[in-house]
Amino acid sequence: MNKNLLLFAVFIMLILNCLQSSAQISLIGQLRPRAEYRDGYGTLEPETSKPAGFVSQRVRLIFNYKSSRVIFQTSIQDVRIWGQDASSISNADGNKLFVHEAWAELVLANKKDTSFKKPPVDYLGLKIGRQEIVYDDSRLLGNFDWQQQGRRHDAVVLKMLNKGWQVDLGAAYNQNTDAVNYNGTYYTPANVPATIKDSNGNLVNTPAGIIPLVNAAGISSKTGTPSFSNPPGSNAATQDYKTFQYLYAAKTFHQTKISGLFFADQFGKYVLDSVRNVSGSNIGYVYGRRFNQTGLNTRYTTGLMLVSPLGDKSPLSFSGAFYYQGGHDRDGLSLSAYTSTLALTFQQKLFGFTPGWDYLSGNDAFSTSTTNHRFDPLYGTPHKFWGFMDYFYAGTGSPAGGLNDAYFKIKYLSINKRFNAGLDYHYFALAQEQKDVSGNAIKKFLGSEFDFIGSYNLSKYTTVEAGVAMMAATRSMEYAKNVTPGSSHLNNAWSYLQINIRPDFFSK
Repeated sequence: MNKNLLLFAVFIMLILNCLQSSAQISLIGQLRPRAEYRDGYGTLEPETSKPAGFVSQRVRLIFNYKSSRVIFQTSIQDVRIWGQDASSISNADGNKLFVHEAWAELVLANKKDTSFKKPPVDYLGLKIGRQEIVYDDSRLLGNFDWQQQGRRHDAVVLKMLNKGWQVDLGAAYNQNTDAVNYNGTYYTPANVPATIKDSNGNLVNTPAGIIPLVNAAGISSKTGTPSFSNPPGSNAATQDYKTFQYLYAAKTFHQTKISGLFFADQFGKYVLDSVRNVSGSNIGYVYGRRFNQTGLNTRYTTGLMLVSPLGDKSPLSFSGAFYYQGGHDRDGLSLSAYTSTLALTFQQKLFGFTPGWDYLSGNDAFSTSTTNHRFDPLYGTPHKFWGFMDYFYAGTGSPAGGLNDAYFKIKYLSINKRFNAGLDYHYFALAQEQKDVSGNAIKKFLGSEFDFIGSYNLSKYTTVEAGVAMMAATRSMEYAKNVTPGSSHLNNAWSYLQINIRPDFFSK
């Protein structure tokens, strides 16, 4: 039997069995097609390129079971581009079904449940399995729901709630194999292409244990960049941490919340290596990063966030945060970086106005320091913060010189709360000096972005959303995005139309 059909059959049997129990259960579906027009989305469009359009789609089925002692959730999803699956030719095409979430939370204490005798805290639970990890505004840890595939982690989290306090302790450990006939616990990040072109252009199988390096032409090269089977969709690239550990603590009093995070993630060490390929008299090489070194590169990120109204019944509210990043980066370089954010929101009836400023440190091109000062916003939701065109800290990378983002946002919510709209302006600039091809300092101003989004609730289960964004870039943006100077359109645009259908199958 097809594995996907078997998985689906087991899923349905589990639901039917739960229907006969006294536990709370829910089954929620989601169909989210999104049509996009891209004319310079993510990076500057080359002058020789033309705009592109496509429709992506996410289908999810989310099952949740809740009893007094255990909560169980699984989310099965299919993500694809319309037309990607040539189903009339082969059923092996396309992405097919895969598991987005599969976790269980053991309820160890709960004061709201009288079956627990004198619990020491309001709530204590242990959440185990594949799960979304989301904290605060999703700046550093989020589910990246804008991406059709989302973001999840295989992890274990101990959760505690008590007298306004929230304290979570989490950890994860990644490995490629079950260690049968395997030496050690080296971890080669996933998302590696099955085949690659060697240094002479011959198509060969990708050697085991290597992330291949390729140049702009797709040929393996010593000085190339890592090649992936699917381009990364966020700053986390292949999410190639070996392990992570974190402590999150938050305290809420009245309408004020202060939270702290300590997050340490470790990355496997690698060496540059090559594998010889002989094709007749033609000898080529596949160059890449081989993850077979002992030890780990440890990076840690720590800081505080504060969200608070400015007085009782005040229309003004403040949010601010500061995070420091130290240790060593993925490549083993010493790391000393930081980010800060400040925002002030004025809410007047149906409108909200928010001026704000984000700063993410970077490297000074004129400095001789060997320490990396470029801040990496971990595993968050970059699309939410630094422009909807995803020029920064998303799949197309982050500027070496860091980022200054001064913004102003206007929000509107109708009286019946069925329609909302937003207009955002971003002023982007480098945080540190960068050089042009002649070695001179470039101007720090990168460009301005305007984002407009409107959303309307057609019904309890259906929402329609549309957006338009425009980027007015400067030539400095070409250096920030590592494209050939003078080769790009500076005025770029992107738009989308999305419908989100989320039926609750057991809701009356």
